[in-house]
Amino acid sequence: MKRDRDEFNGKGRVDGALLGSAARAGGGTLASRVLGFVRDVVIARTFGASGETDAFFVAFRLSNLLRRLFAEGAFSQAFVPVLSEYREKRQHDEVRELVACVSGVLGAILLLVSALGVLAAPVLIVVFAPGFMGEGDQYMLSVQLLRVTFPYLFFISLTALAASVLNTYGRFGVPAFTPALLNVSLIGATLLLAPHMEQPVFALAAGVLVAGVAQLVFLLPFLAALRLLVVPRLRRAHEGVRRIARLILPAVFGASVAQINIQIDTLIASFLVSGSISWLYFSDRVVEFPLGVFGIALATAILPGLSARHAREEPEAFSRTLDWALRWVVLIGVPGAVGLSMLSAPILTTLFHYGMFDERDVAMSSTSLVAYSTGLVGFILVKVLAPGFFARQDTRTPVRAAVVALIANVVLNLLLVLPLRHAGLALATSLAAYVNALLLYRWLRRDGIYRPGPGWGATWARTLAATLAMAALLWWLVPPDRSWLDAGVWQRAAQLVAAVAGGALVYALSLLALGLRPRHLREPGGR
Repeated sequence: MKRDRDEFNGKGRVDGALLGSAARAGGGTLASRVLGFVRDVVIARTFGASGETDAFFVAFRLSNLLRRLFAEGAFSQAFVPVLSEYREKRQHDEVRELVACVSGVLGAILLLVSALGVLAAPVLIVVFAPGFMGEGDQYMLSVQLLRVTFPYLFFISLTALAASVLNTYGRFGVPAFTPALLNVSLIGATLLLAPHMEQPVFALAAGVLVAGVAQLVFLLPFLAALRLLVVPRLRRAHEGVRRIARLILPAVFGASVAQINIQIDTLIASFLVSGSISWLYFSDRVVEFPLGVFGIALATAILPGLSARHAREEPEAFSRTLDWALRWVVLIGVPGAVGLSMLSAPILTTLFHYGMFDERDVAMSSTSLVAYSTGLVGFILVKVLAPGFFARQDTRTPVRAAVVALIANVVLNLLLVLPLRHAGLALATSLAAYVNALLLYRWLRRDGIYRPGPGWGATWARTLAATLAMAALLWWLVPPDRSWLDAGVWQRAAQLVAAVAGGALVYALSLLALGLRPRHLREPGGR
């Protein structure tokens, strides 16, 4: 039994290179996000920004919101700390029993929720897109699409369970790549299935459902390799299940406030001109690229490590890990936000200005992308700071921050939507993210959970100076928006790659010239 415990605990993985873990998670996410852009290009070219795509995006976003509520965000943040504690302190057979009971109870709940969602689709569309009520055809189309996509929740939530297990055991790359299967499925549905359907947009809904099954099946062999592919058991009284249940309800809200804010944007945008929802969707997709490749990957990598350090009662190591992650947020998030804002029109033109996605769509999406870009650092900070509480099995404190941020978002939406239209909704979401992050940071400091290490002044000074150098290069190098619209696809792509690569190179060289060295970035505590 001791051999089993040593073999499957993977303690060395938790205490090993966090940068390597984040890189593996980021690499898998990068592949998925690149395919995601291909997916969005194909969808934009085929369907454009129309009432039909608005209907699909409402149905898809609602399914995605619930995926975050029941799956990737809240569930993993409640499950991983408990699983990490079991792995650190108990036998492997007890870990298997925990996974079996959690999968059984979660599966039963998901079946019920999925059935209710299909039945209640008309009510859900009224709640989340009330502006569609005045458009009879669009409302009915949204209801039908939601009924097709809603069962995706069942499969993707079980996929999130499998991914959480693999992440806890140091296998970050495979779970991070798994979402690529959704993109492959939607691309295939658009190109191969849509032309043969009376209402082509239903091909997208079918692609979502197929992707949910494919992602779950894809992870099963990797669970089997860890001897954690178990038969689900419906045991609500299991001690670990009860603990996760107590943690998950607050985590549902606390971890998903950004998605709730986006859904509020969608609700209000349904009252604006046709295309507003699609403009917000495409600009949000661009921001999701760095957020997923870096922010979510970093948060995914540190949560198991923080959970293990808390289980082993190592507060200094816990604080150093948070400090290391926050330095990376500043070093990557600040130039990322500036670069996205300055390259908003070129990026959208290069990716989406084909077929039905016209010049006006580029201009409108660009304004909301600039607004979302201002919140990139805030979005990443929330992803990184929240695990500081979740790893300690405290899911209530982030709820307090989330409630304040949600109220701030609603108030800001009402203040900004009239003068800025859909871009005001994006800006409100960005500002609310900073409110959330500020509260999380303040409470981590107040409770002594996080204590900043030395050198933060130098980190900020180097980052801001290097970002200014990058911005100067982009201002000089990037041609006006009009030239991007007139250029061919390969010329656009070449110019965008040159701008991004040139900006990244100048930023990196500036950091080196200002004294930043690789040893400062490798591991927690490295200075």
